[in-house]
Amino acid sequence: NHVIDQADKIKVKFQAGREYDAKVTGRDPQSDIAVIEIKTGDLPPLAWGDSSQLEVGEWVVAIGNPFGLSHTLTVGVVSTKGRTGVGINDYEDFIQTDAAINPGNSGGPLVNLDGEVLGVNTAIFSRSGGYMGVGFAIPSNLAKAIAAQLIEHGEVTRGYLGIVIQPLSPDLAKSFSVEPGSGILVAQVSENSPAEKTGLRQGDVIVAYRGQAVKEVGSFRNQVALTSPGSTEALSILRNGERKTLNVTIGKRTKDKLLAQGPAQRTEEIGLTVQTLMPELAEQFDAKPGEGVVVTEVRPGPIASMAGIESGSVILQLDGKSVGSAAEFARAVKDGSRKKRVLLLVRKNSTQRYVALSW
Repeated sequence: NHVIDQADKIKVKFQAGREYDAKVTGRDPQSDIAVIEIKTGDLPPLAWGDSSQLEVGEWVVAIGNPFGLSHTLTVGVVSTKGRTGVGINDYEDFIQTDAAINPGNSGGPLVNLDGEVLGVNTAIFSRSGGYMGVGFAIPSNLAKAIAAQLIEHGEVTRGYLGIVIQPLSPDLAKSFSVEPGSGILVAQVSENSPAEKTGLRQGDVIVAYRGQAVKEVGSFRNQVALTSPGSTEALSILRNGERKTLNVTIGKRTKDKLLAQGPAQRTEEIGLTVQTLMPELAEQFDAKPGEGVVVTEVRPGPIASMAGIESGSVILQLDGKSVGSAAEFARAVKDGSRKKRVLLLVRKNSTQRYVALSW
């Protein structure tokens, strides 16, 4: 999606020299997938492969247009699968590869040695702006599912539960008397949500969804999002050491339900709960992804409330340093607890102001 986002005109050029005007069939910024269409009937398409069958260490080939050098092919291996928490898209399930991916490779296919498309190249991790051995591709099974909805409906409809979830760290696992890595923790349940109506509670540990084990926040969010709204699915939980299975009817996700998604960080020292500005949240608050955190809850009484910080505010800096994620913000506040003072740069609507908090 980011390749054609805000483009006035799109052209598709083939190696043989043929060039076509393209139109956008549909786009989904949350997964960074877009579908474009050209009018031609004599071009054989590449076949989709099954990304779930991909193995770490398997050889793959990245094809693209790095730095404007068209029809470039690079080779590498699959470094890992199911990479989440990168902070690029709202929905992440990346294939990580060491095949050279550079600016201009985005949108090109990642194929196996049989020429089957196993991923769509989308991003790199780099300190220099160029290749450093860490590239990411959207897996073909996710891309295919999103593309099918865009072709049929022109938009993507996602499932919704209405919970805030977080990883089950060793300390949390001990607190809830479960084994580390055995599930994910429900930190909050939204009122009148499908989860609340089903009986899901704060403090429940989700261990399985649709019969498959749940171990990571990112992969669980992807599974729920790709579930058709209105369908009833089995959700297995641990509650007070007892395993239960709930049958939950999946709701339809809309922007107003956004804040009940994904992990949040609570800072007890100043009384704020914040979330990372992923692309969809950033769009809602007229901000840039990864540049600040959004305040989702202000507890009455503590110093943040008394300083006039409101829910929906975006915190851009802490002690003069940019804040990129909720976890980073929580760590910085904890570090500031030694001197019991932090300086925040806060934006509400179009107005920015500094707020000094002491405790």
